[in-house]
Amino acid sequence: QVQLVESGGGLVQAGGSLRLSCAASGRTFSTSGMGWFRQAPGKEREFVASIMWSGGGTTYADSVKGRFTISRDNAKNTVFLQMNSLKPEDTAVYYCAKDSIPFQGPTSLISRFGSWGQGTRVTVSS
Repeated sequence: QVQLVESGGGLVQAGGSLRLSCAASGRTFSTSGMGWFRQAPGKEREFVASIMWSGGGTTYADSVKGRFTISRDNAKNTVFLQMNSLKPEDTAVYYCAKDSIPFQGPTSLISRFGSWGQGTRVTVSS
């Protein structure tokens, strides 16, 4: 069973940057799409970004487009989320997740993601 461990969260001022990492165990990482989601206090978990298994395609939520970049290193079983121009409304716990179906394009469907990390907290102060 795959394990996902996020890191890189923290406190940052508005306009600043953070880079989140998600390290995955197991042999299926390189054949699986990966995604980042977030959940703010009192709100439902929402899609942020996803990347297909090969890294050849990505998709983003409109709220982060142009500010966040998802990437992956299949040799290191790691997916990243570079977050620039952070806003207070980006404050949330960020989760990485693995697509349950191999060799698919990027998706925003939360139902496709069957394995989740424990989350890393990002706080953006104004």
